[in-house]
Amino acid sequence: MTSEAASDKPSGTPTTEPDPRYIYGPRPVGALVPGLIRPAFRRRSAATVLIVADWEAIVGPAIAAVTMPRRLSAGCLTIGCNGPMAMELQHLSEPLMDRINAHLGTVAVTRLRLLQDLAPPPAPRPPRPKPPVIAAASEAVAGLPPGELRDALEGLGRAVLTPR
Repeated sequence: MTSEAASDKPSGTPTTEPDPRYIYGPRPVGALVPGLIRPAFRRRSAATVLIVADWEAIVGPAIAAVTMPRRLSAGCLTIGCNGPMAMELQHLSEPLMDRINAHLGTVAVTRLRLLQDLAPPPAPRPPRPKPPVIAAASEAVAGLPPGELRDALEGLGRAVLTPR
């Protein structure tokens, strides 16, 4: 085929050939982003990820400390919260939805669903050291002068020597 025959092709016909600039050379970062974020967006939508990432900036630190957005589906945002906070969020639902939608730039949240999550159980208290452990820790730092360093090292010794 001659170059004249190749130029007879209409100019509006799309070509299926890849852009030759990016085959073996550097690629723009924007070309890599869809492949990188696809696995993350399979489980959560882009709006949900944005809400979770910016939750403290959207609702403020006081509300963010006791709440966490869980899921956004069909305009319903599910929020997990601690016990009595659910009642307060119910009263603040309209301004809260307005702030979320303003942050997203579109009306993505039309109603809120509040889940009262149980608070995590408190961490178990460390076991109390027995008298032989206290004596061994005191004996280990006996050569040090009295002061904060000696007290700290003695406390560390008690923590290390106490069996869990």
